[in-house]
Amino acid sequence: MQTIKAAVCHAFGEPLVIEEVQLAAPRMGEVEVTLDAVAICHSDISFAEGAWGGFLPAVYGHEAAGIISHLGDGVSGFAVGDSVVVTLIRSCGNCPSCAGGKPTICETPYDPINDGPLKTADGGALMQAMTCGAFAEKVVVDQRQIVKIPDTLSKEAASLISCGVITGVGAAVNAGQLRAGQDVVVIGAGGVGLNAIQGARIAGARRIVAVDMSEEKLEIAKEFGATHGVLGTLKSPWTAAFKALGGKGADLVLVTVGAIPAYEQALRYLGYGGKVVMIGMPHSGQKATYEPVIMAAVGQGMIGSKMGDVVIQRDIPWMVDLYQQGRLKLDELISGRWSLEQINEAIADTKTGSAKRNVILFNR
Repeated sequence: MQTIKAAVCHAFGEPLVIEEVQLAAPRMGEVEVTLDAVAICHSDISFAEGAWGGFLPAVYGHEAAGIISHLGDGVSGFAVGDSVVVTLIRSCGNCPSCAGGKPTICETPYDPINDGPLKTADGGALMQAMTCGAFAEKVVVDQRQIVKIPDTLSKEAASLISCGVITGVGAAVNAGQLRAGQDVVVIGAGGVGLNAIQGARIAGARRIVAVDMSEEKLEIAKEFGATHGVLGTLKSPWTAAFKALGGKGADLVLVTVGAIPAYEQALRYLGYGGKVVMIGMPHSGQKATYEPVIMAAVGQGMIGSKMGDVVIQRDIPWMVDLYQQGRLKLDELISGRWSLEQINEAIADTKTGSAKRNVILFNR
């Protein structure tokens, strides 16, 4: 076991504590990655606030990039010194979901407490939250969780790909199966929402309507590809979206926020035969209400999408290539750069709703 610095959650809703923790060496099929950057996702914040329960103490963080510093036995295709992105998608490769091309919903259980690599400084249990624990100087993860990237790609930009980008772009391309010429409504213009907009643009959507509570964020959405913006504070924003789409409902509605009103209103934006993709994650126990007879009568549907339904080894390389071509925005997603010691300030800034993505940088 080696000693590293990490931001540890000891109590839900309380500030994270920067302290030394123990990190085990990589086992069979695992790699150690020394991190250069980790972005703050709203999922990390929700977990740390107790929205979905879980074991404490824990180390959150899952949008990361760095350099491989140690290989476990049985690792192939990677070498010490490789630049990689680190994701939370720990897949076995053999269960029905993995074998069916859906590694984001791998059915093989993993115990991030007893089987994870983290321990407290005195050897106590410490949860490797979201199978990453990347609010730390280093992580040990399965080789299936990483993808090699060009050394020339900045790690702060690359870290965003690990979750926010693949979740948003993948929701439009993979889960939504968007075809060129179709119309899209994206509810929420935060980090994931902006990437859903990018995904719709890349897939060739005819019109893309962003819906958000902030005029400022609607203007930013247009920079990422939205053709129209609608304020969610309107009495019936779906009517404004209908007009923006030329007098028709959307073929695809991407809900990127975990707010129940957004989910209950999503169907109102749909046209006949349209589909809602559920991306944002409400707190456990919250429920939405629908009138299913309408959906049945006009052939509408709803589908959940975890991490954009991506296969990271397939999807991340083409997203990197699009970024290098200037067709996928990454640098523009970064709102602020912070040190690990400033993580609570970065989280507070993220919670204001004005930030796209705050990134923790490790000076090493």
